[in-house]
Amino acid sequence: MVKIDHIELSDFPLLLAPMEDVSDPPFRALCKEQGADVVYTEFVSSEGLIRNAAKSVMKLDIYEKERPVGIQIFGANLDSMLQTIDIVEQSNPDIIDINFGCPVKKVVSKGAGAGILKDICLMEKLTAEMVKRTNLPITVKTRLGWDHNSIKIVEVAERLQDVGCKAIAIHGRTRAQMYKGDADWRPIAEVKNNPRMHIPVFGNGDVDTPESAAKMRDSYGLDGAMIGRASIGNPWFFKQVKHFFKTGQHLDPVSLEARVEAARRHLKMAIDWKGETLGVFETRRHYTNYFKGIPHFKEYRTRMVTSDRPEDVFATFDEVLAQFSDHQFMH
Repeated sequence: MVKIDHIELSDFPLLLAPMEDVSDPPFRALCKEQGADVVYTEFVSSEGLIRNAAKSVMKLDIYEKERPVGIQIFGANLDSMLQTIDIVEQSNPDIIDINFGCPVKKVVSKGAGAGILKDICLMEKLTAEMVKRTNLPITVKTRLGWDHNSIKIVEVAERLQDVGCKAIAIHGRTRAQMYKGDADWRPIAEVKNNPRMHIPVFGNGDVDTPESAAKMRDSYGLDGAMIGRASIGNPWFFKQVKHFFKTGQHLDPVSLEARVEAARRHLKMAIDWKGETLGVFETRRHYTNYFKGIPHFKEYRTRMVTSDRPEDVFATFDEVLAQFSDHQFMH
């Protein structure tokens, strides 16, 4: 069993990664139903929160059915981050996660996200002070380093643990790599194999098949996997991995009916949560994967991602069901 502080999880838990405009409450609900052990919110700007920016505040919405759920925050200013802790606590999450890994320029340029990998002492100080500020477990998500020449993740992880961090998720790329090239899990395994480490070490990056999750567990010995891009439009991924762990077999492909039903529910929940305009817009990125593998699907997908009215998208779902009901999905 893996434990984040007092939170008991299964052996080799699967975590839904925090993803901007993806891991919102509707999508987290779908992933939770399909076996995600822990889900994280989209990352929340500390500066946005303390200024009460509507978009940041909205990201603090969490629901009982999601637990255990972590709220992820980013920033580089100690006062702002401490104020953020006080605000976040009011939403009563199970975990507060600090983003020390986002590679996006507008975040990094402020010294936040992966930008802080250039200042390990600040990274350690922020973590230490945030741990002191709250009774909730503080966890960290980060990358291997700023670039290939500055990978010190074994030392960094140990220092974060020593100031009270309760778990660490490490993406197997540097900031310089962004999302290109292959994730390197070997340095993450070195963190795990450091005899001084006793908190859970989760791997992130390129876990895109049940086999790759099994490899992360069996060949690299990590405590769990954080799933990002493989889950977009594919909340079933968690269930597929767990089935593979249990049986060594792949689950049957998800039926068209189940795909349409999930896409329909996802869109409906998104509209209920953030209104028609944003609900329709932010669900679009999932449709390519919801309907992956259907031949001659381009026309339908184009309509799904260009329609602004929900009723048009729902009508397209119905058409897809009628048109492709005989289609057999392959692995």
